[in-house]
Amino acid sequence: MARQLQSDKILFVAVVGLVLFGALMVFSASAVTAADRYNNGDYFLVRQLAWAGAGLIAVAILMHMDYRRLASPLVVFPALALVFMLLVVVLFMHPTNNAHRWFHLGVASFQPSELAKIILTVFLAFFLELRKGEVNDWKHTLAPIMLVAGVMGLLVLKEPDLGTTLALGMILVAMLFCAGVDLRYFVLAGLGAVPALYWLIFHSTYRHNRITAFLNPYSDPLGKGFHILQSYIAVGTGGITGVGLMEGKQKLFFLPEPQTDFIFAVVGEELGLIGCVAVVAVFAVILVRGLRASAGCRDDFGRLLALGLTVMIVGQALVNMSVVLGLVPTKGIPLPFVSYGGSSLLVNLVAVGILLNISQQAS
Repeated sequence: MARQLQSDKILFVAVVGLVLFGALMVFSASAVTAADRYNNGDYFLVRQLAWAGAGLIAVAILMHMDYRRLASPLVVFPALALVFMLLVVVLFMHPTNNAHRWFHLGVASFQPSELAKIILTVFLAFFLELRKGEVNDWKHTLAPIMLVAGVMGLLVLKEPDLGTTLALGMILVAMLFCAGVDLRYFVLAGLGAVPALYWLIFHSTYRHNRITAFLNPYSDPLGKGFHILQSYIAVGTGGITGVGLMEGKQKLFFLPEPQTDFIFAVVGEELGLIGCVAVVAVFAVILVRGLRASAGCRDDFGRLLALGLTVMIVGQALVNMSVVLGLVPTKGIPLPFVSYGGSSLLVNLVAVGILLNISQQAS
C-alpha cells in the first residue's frame, strides 16, 4: 500500500502564524505614517494582506506539486534567463530612494532581486546534483556556478543592493558547503572577497557612514547614528513585556520605515523581550523543520534545495534582527513574513510551499 504523503504541519502553522502576526505588526507600525502620507491608515495593511493572500495560494499549489519538476533544464535555464533579463531591465527603471530595485505595476511593486534568491537556489540544487561526485572540479562545476552567481550578484549590487547581494552569497556558501566542496575554495574565496568588500564599503559614502555609525553611533546621534540609536531606544523601552500593542512611540517618525527594515524594533517596544523571543523561537522552528526536511530527503536535489530555501529565509531573519539590535551594520533587509513588502513576502511563501512539498517526500 502506498505511503500517504503529509506535509509538515508544524512548519505550516509556524509560517501562517508569522504571516498573521506580521500583518498585525505592519498595521501597528504603519497606521500613523500611512494616514500622514496617504490619508489612509490601512494603506500598508491592505496591500500586505493582498500579497499574503497571493502567497498562501502559491503555498497551497506548490505543496501539492512535486518539487522534482523543478529539476529540469526546461525550468532552470528559462528561469535564470528571466531573472537576468529583469535584473538588467530594472536598472533602467525610474529610481526610488536613489535605487533601481523596483518594477512599479500600478498600485503594486516588485523587486526582481527577491526572485533572484529563489531562482539561484533552484539552479544550485539542480547543477550540484548534476555534478554529483565532481563538485570540486573547478573548470566544469565551480567556474560555471561562480559565473552565474557572480553575474547575478553584480547586477543586484548595481541597483545598488549590497544586502541582497550578501544574502545571495550566504545561500551560495551554505549550499556549496553542504554539497561537499573542499574548504580550501571557501578560504580562497574569502580572501578574495576582503579587498572587494573594502572597496565597496570605503568607496561609497553612505556605506562608509553605516560602518561608522555601527562602530560608534553616539559620535553623531542626530546624523549617521540616528537610526540605530532610535532602534536601541525602541527595544530598550519595551523592557520585558513591552508598552503594549499599538502604543509604541518610536514608530512615530523616529524609526526609518518602521513597517519594513525596523519592524523588529517595533515588536521589541510594543511586545517587549517576550515578543522578541517568541519571534526568534518561531524562526528557530522554521530552521529545525527546514533542516529536518533536507536531512530526510532521498535525493540530492531536494536535500540541497531544502537547505538553500531554509538558509534564504532564516539567514535573512537573522541579519534583520541583528541590524535592529546593533550587532551588524545597518542593511536594508526585511524580516521574512513580518515586514511589509509584497515581493519579499510572496517569494518567501513560495519557498515555504516548496519546502512543504519536500517534507512530504522526506523519510
